[in-house]
Amino acid sequence: MERQLNKVYIAGCGGMLGLDVYNVFSSKNIEVKATDIDVNERWLTKGDVRNFDQISKDITNFNPDVLINLAAHTDLEYCEINTHEADAVNFEGAKNLDIIARKLDIPYIYISTAGIFGGEKDYYDDYDVPNPLSVYGKTKYKGEQYVLNSGGKNYVFRAGWMMGGFGKDKKFIAKIYRQIKRGAESLYVVDDKLGTPTYTEDFANSLYLHLLKKTPYGLYNQVCKGSATRYEVAIEFTRLLGTNIKIKEVKSDYFAQEYFAPRPRSEKLLNSKLDNLGVNYMRDWKVCLKEYVDHIKVKEDNGEL
Repeated sequence: MERQLNKVYIAGCGGMLGLDVYNVFSSKNIEVKATDIDVNERWLTKGDVRNFDQISKDITNFNPDVLINLAAHTDLEYCEINTHEADAVNFEGAKNLDIIARKLDIPYIYISTAGIFGGEKDYYDDYDVPNPLSVYGKTKYKGEQYVLNSGGKNYVFRAGWMMGGFGKDKKFIAKIYRQIKRGAESLYVVDDKLGTPTYTEDFANSLYLHLLKKTPYGLYNQVCKGSATRYEVAIEFTRLLGTNIKIKEVKSDYFAQEYFAPRPRSEKLLNSKLDNLGVNYMRDWKVCLKEYVDHIKVKEDNGEL
C-alpha cells in the first residue's frame, strides 16, 4: 500500500537539488511548502533551520505529511573557515528538524554526503564506517548520526558529486561550463580524485518514490551507477557539449591554494542497500549527464543561459 502524500515541507530548498525536489513533488498533485534563508524563487518563503522557534512554528502550522531537509553548507572551503556556521546548519539544523518531525510523528529525510569518508578504500557501501577529513564532512556526519539514532521515522540518503540545477549549479560541472562560456582555450582538471556523479533529477525522483512506496526507514547510499575521476567527467561533459577545448590532467596540489580543504582520494559509493531491496532508481551517470547537457542546449537555444 502506497503512502498518502498530500503535504510536503522542504527546508533549504533554494539550491540546485532543491529546484528538482520542488519540481518533482509539486508535479504530483502534492501541496508543497518550500523554504530557504535565501528566497530566490517565487515559490520560496523564508525559513531558517538554525532558528528552532521560527522553523518549528512554520512547519507545525503547515502540518505536513513529510519533512525534507536540504539545508546545508556544502562549500568545503567556507566550512573550514566558518566552523561554527557549518555546524549550526549541517548538524544543529538537522537536529532541529528531527525534533519537529518526531513531535509531528512524520517521516523525515536528511541528505548526507559521500564526503564523510576518508578515501582509504576505492568504494564505500552503506555499511562502511565513515572517517571524515574536512569540517564539512565532520558536520554532515554528526547530522546523519543524530538523525539515524534519534528514534524517529527517518531516512538518510547520501549523495555523491552533484550535477544538475542549471543556473543554481555551483559544483564541478557548472565551473567547467562557466570557463567554456568565458572562452577558455584549455581546462586543468584533476585526475586523482574519484567519485560517483549524482544527478539531481534522479535523486529527487528517487526521494519521491521511496516515500510513496514506503522504503524502510534508515540509511542509504544514493548515487548514479558507475564512477569516474574528475578528469573523466570533464572529458565526457565537453564531448557531449561538442566543444574541442583542451583538457589537461593535473594533480590536486595544482589547486592546493584555492581548494585547501582536505578531500578524500576516493568517495565512490555503492547503492548496496537499495540494490538489495530492489529499489535503486538511479541511472548511469553518463546517461544522466547526456540528459543534463540536452537540457543545457535547449536553454542556450532559448537564450536562458
